[in-house]
Amino acid sequence: MTSLQRCIFILLVVCLGCVAQSSPSDLSKKIERQVRSYYRIPPENNVLIGEPAPATEFPGFDALKVTVDNGDKKQELTFLVSKDRSLLIRLTKFDLTKDPFAETMSKIDLNGRPTRGAKSAKVIVVNFDDFECPFCSRLHQTLFPEILKEYGDRVTFVYKDYPLVEIHPWAMHAAVDANCLAAQNSDAYWDFADYIHGNQNEVNNEKTPAARFEQLDKITTNVAQKHSVDLTKLQACMKAQDARAVTASMKQAESVGVDSTPAMFVNGEAVNGGAVHADVVRAALDRALKEANVPVPEHAKANTGAAPSK
Repeated sequence: MTSLQRCIFILLVVCLGCVAQSSPSDLSKKIERQVRSYYRIPPENNVLIGEPAPATEFPGFDALKVTVDNGDKKQELTFLVSKDRSLLIRLTKFDLTKDPFAETMSKIDLNGRPTRGAKSAKVIVVNFDDFECPFCSRLHQTLFPEILKEYGDRVTFVYKDYPLVEIHPWAMHAAVDANCLAAQNSDAYWDFADYIHGNQNEVNNEKTPAARFEQLDKITTNVAQKHSVDLTKLQACMKAQDARAVTASMKQAESVGVDSTPAMFVNGEAVNGGAVHADVVRAALDRALKEANVPVPEHAKANTGAAPSK
């Protein structure tokens, strides 16, 4: 090989090396632009493109993972990219050996929570609630008494806490007070929930945060006096404001995809968010009852008086 040939050969190797190094970068940029555009990812969120690896189940394609990082949470998406790098396909695999609704319910701890309706029913409604949320109040007034009257003999209703503390400054205090009641008397808990969701303005109208907390404690005490509640223990519980149970409930909510309230699940199946219409709730409950081989209640021909959608 002549000196000239040797130089040309070396130059080709270097050029090929540059191409090999730049191609993945070009591919990553193309994929990132497509992902950002399709999913409308904000500029401040990072999009990390993984390395392509052979997809044995899909000849002609490589698999790669894309991670969307907003600083607090990371979401991982799997894509297929064609060998010629001209086509990107979102890959979603479903494991048919698992029940996604049952998995959702397994992540929600109902131990010790107050219940309404049937005891140990085959259909369980779990609602993640915020006492300061106006949409929660609308849904609450649809569930109780309207839906409870129809389904209370065959469905169990459970509330879990998800106070939106960033926008609802007294919601956490209310949740802790409610749990102080629940620790002693389930009926007292539900009376408190009914009252607060029907009279949020009694708290909102107070001028200062301290006055709102004081009003919440006053309402809690008034409810407690109607039931067999040890007031000394209750006062100590309210004063301590131990929020650990509430924060644990919030983590469970986030583990099943909750990020707003109200967020309702029927046997693990999410119902459209917000203060959904009563007929939407009925449809979800009827389907769950049929799947559980439980008779569906008869409905009046015209169903009104439900909360509007969020």
